[in-house]
Amino acid sequence: MATPSERSIIASIAAHTRWSHEDNRAGATAKARNNSPASLEYWKRKVDPNGKLAPGVRLKLAENAKAAYYQKAALRMRQAKAAKRAGAA
Repeated sequence: MATPSERSIIASIAAHTRWSHEDNRAGATAKARNNSPASLEYWKRKVDPNGKLAPGVRLKLAENAKAAYYQKAALRMRQAKAAKRAGAA
């Protein structure tokens, strides 16, 4: 069984090998980027899955949904850190 250090090196070799065969990095990662919560397109699909809303309305809803998602994540992080500090004290 590989040590953590060896696993890290193996993963690095695999990543370098994969990217050594790719001349269009943006194209290779486009699907993943568009399906990420960081993408506004992701949120547009979430708030209007049937594409029935006007583009401006869909954009505004998507921006609000994205902001809410990241604010919730920040709140959860703060709560987890506070709980960890309280447990350590």
